[in-house]
Amino acid sequence: MTETPPVVPEWQIHLVDDDAAFRRSLVFLLESMGWPVQAHASAADYLDAGLPALEQTGCLLLDVRMPGMSGLELQQALIARGCHLPIVFITGHGDVELAVQAMKRGAFDFLEKPFKDQRLLDVVSAALRQREADLVSSERAQQAGDRLARLSPREAEVARLVAQGLPNKLVARELDISEKTVHIHRQHVMEKAEVGSAAELARLMLQADPTALD
Repeated sequence: MTETPPVVPEWQIHLVDDDAAFRRSLVFLLESMGWPVQAHASAADYLDAGLPALEQTGCLLLDVRMPGMSGLELQQALIARGCHLPIVFITGHGDVELAVQAMKRGAFDFLEKPFKDQRLLDVVSAALRQREADLVSSERAQQAGDRLARLSPREAEVARLVAQGLPNKLVARELDISEKTVHIHRQHVMEKAEVGSAAELARLMLQADPTALD
């Protein structure tokens, strides 16, 4: 079977910083690379725009210290909402320790002011590549899961053992059924999952769940 190519969405860079002049300069720099940018003066503005509920594409550039909700607090709020945009924190002098805390919570990277324009562009580019890879992996996992969901409970049991490399005789012994029954189930598994071999089946199962064969 030819896999359906994953759909890679248009990117959107989100910038949250309370310094208006700094926001304008970053927007100009990022847009000069052809990247669309949405800028917000506070974490509350970003959340009020409902952006975390939209398709999660691109990345988030986020100031650590802001009036009201801080960058770290916004990070926690996004984690709670299941938003997995890569976050690049922007830190001032003395904020590196806070940025390290953010990294431990899953932030992609941090930039300490003042930073060179090329450093920012390199980090944002890497974050976008990482997000694209994550989205492609997630879509492939969804497609694999959809194909495996077609199996009956017994077929799923047979599929797991076949994917682990067991021959029909041992699958039959493990499930206390006849080899003929295993053969029939195995055929159904291959047809429903649209694979041609045990190796392809194993690959499909691991795409859907990396722990499937543990």
